[in-house]
Amino acid sequence: MTSIPSCVVAGLICLDVFPDLLGQKDFLSGLQPGQLLTVGPVKMATGGAVANTGLALHRLGITTHLMGNVGDDSFGQILIGLLDANDEQLASGIHTQKGEHTSYSLILSTAETDRIFLHNRGANDAFGWQDVNYDLVSKTDLFHFGYPPAMARMFEDNGRELALLFKNVKATGVTTSLDMCMFDRKGPAGKVDWTALLQRTLPYCDLFLPSIDELLLMLNPDLLDDIRSSNSTIDPQSLSLLAEDLLAMGAKIVMIKLGEKGIYLRTTSSARLINMGRGFQASASTWAEKELWVPVFEANLVGATGAGDTAVAGFLSAILRKNTPEQAITMAAAAGACNVEAADAISGVLSWEETVARIDRGWSRRKLDLPGWTFDHTDQVYRGPGDESA
Repeated sequence: MTSIPSCVVAGLICLDVFPDLLGQKDFLSGLQPGQLLTVGPVKMATGGAVANTGLALHRLGITTHLMGNVGDDSFGQILIGLLDANDEQLASGIHTQKGEHTSYSLILSTAETDRIFLHNRGANDAFGWQDVNYDLVSKTDLFHFGYPPAMARMFEDNGRELALLFKNVKATGVTTSLDMCMFDRKGPAGKVDWTALLQRTLPYCDLFLPSIDELLLMLNPDLLDDIRSSNSTIDPQSLSLLAEDLLAMGAKIVMIKLGEKGIYLRTTSSARLINMGRGFQASASTWAEKELWVPVFEANLVGATGAGDTAVAGFLSAILRKNTPEQAITMAAAAGACNVEAADAISGVLSWEETVARIDRGWSRRKLDLPGWTFDHTDQVYRGPGDESA
């Protein structure tokens, strides 16, 4: 009997608070000082990478352990109660910090506009390398960490503590994974040398899984501003060069989430993939020197909260199941598409078997215009110039 793969998901956890905007399409654009606007009941849900990616992995059939900090307040009690409602063992690694308050996000979300987050970091700021249960990590297959830009100790001194955490985790023989998040460039995280932080951390990070906006905010904020002001997207050649830089910094597999433009994947050589840790049991030669781009699946958009985290969960689940890179990036896109069909980060997520069945039934996907890339009709992915199979 094949054992069920296991993982630890650590990092930022918070309580997501969703006011019901009652379907008001112009709600966000119409906000003015002094207004009183009628809204519906509030919904509370688990949020942050620990809950979003962790619970999605749990739904996808992976044995999952969560590690993070909450405060000793009512929000902390609600958050732990929501985790227990999924599985009581999930919250066993969540630490309650006395005298701290629980992180929360007030999320204003409509189907017509991108979300607005009002976020308080709370007890997440106190999370450090000592808060990781390394004995538990040593008994699992994969360690994923999410959202260091919103955790003060993780980004202080250009990521010294984050690099130490990943170095200690990697020493247990586990496969390591890292996801990022957006941050206020006028706040403390905006003063970080993110290139230096990545150069410190990525040598101990097998899988680096950020979004394009997060990457550009860290490494090239001027380009991010240009793209946003022109309502465009990064061109494939610039994306490829960016991925090459990340591989040169030490990452072995880079997956970049591109929102409605899909997901991009770039991998390193077979020789480097051999040292991916016990969570990566697929053929190194099958994964080596890949440059893939998968379009998004058609979905009934309700809200995009947690879509990136869920895509990460789909990708990690596929890796733990020894899938090919084409299958893994497809599962990432599929899990993300399921997510957006519900307002919160988890309700739309299906089981692994249900997700695979939906893909196999011919779930339609959007087309992409990628000059110089080749569409693989068998695997339903685009292959770039850097793909050895192209």
